[in-house]
Amino acid sequence: MSRAALLVLADGRFPAGGHAHSGGAEAAVKAGRITGAADLEEFCRGRLHTAGLVSASLAAAAALGLDPVELDGAADARTPSSALRVAARKLGRQLMRAGRATWPSAELDALAGRFPKGAHQPVVLGVVARAAGLGADDAAYCSLYECVSGPASAVVRLLSLDPFDATGMLARLAPELDVVARRAVEGARWAVEGGGGVGVLPAGGAPLLEIGAEVHAAWAVRLFAS
Repeated sequence: MSRAALLVLADGRFPAGGHAHSGGAEAAVKAGRITGAADLEEFCRGRLHTAGLVSASLAAAAALGLDPVELDGAADARTPSSALRVAARKLGRQLMRAGRATWPSAELDALAGRFPKGAHQPVVLGVVARAAGLGADDAAYCSLYECVSGPASAVVRLLSLDPFDATGMLARLAPELDVVARRAVEGARWAVEGGGGVGVLPAGGAPLLEIGAEVHAAWAVRLFAS
């Protein structure tokens, strides 16, 4: 395993399309729930412990070799918002393109063939991590970092937030990210090695993210795709 591969995969410049998505931050800014660094930190903390945990567990399970088709169904079941399902598949399709170009693998080819319009992004992330020789922990950390860094970058643009404040916020969340990563990997190992299957993976919800995504999708003008 090359740990440097994790740096490539987690790099914001990796062409996986994440820069076009705000992780719900644009809708939260419009609704007045994010007005500055303190609000952004609470927003990211909420994402981390709900949608972030779910996504990280899916990615970790895929990295461990759980059937990605079953995982995609589990991701669908854990994503009530149709707008978020569409966004997740678009991101998955773009990540698949980047992943196959960077770490060619038969597993990625098979998944791309099974989901020509895109599988859920966390599932693709786990399979890409596996192709890169990375483990479940790596996939979980990559997923969680994206979960909070995406909204942070978006709010820097949306509110002209000081980038130093946004980066400081990410650093303060690091210990919690460690905790959530452990929970995600434990859940994934239970699903794979314990024989529990996808049904035992975390399924925490974030209703405001779901509602915000539906509202955001109806906007005529928006800076981010989701």
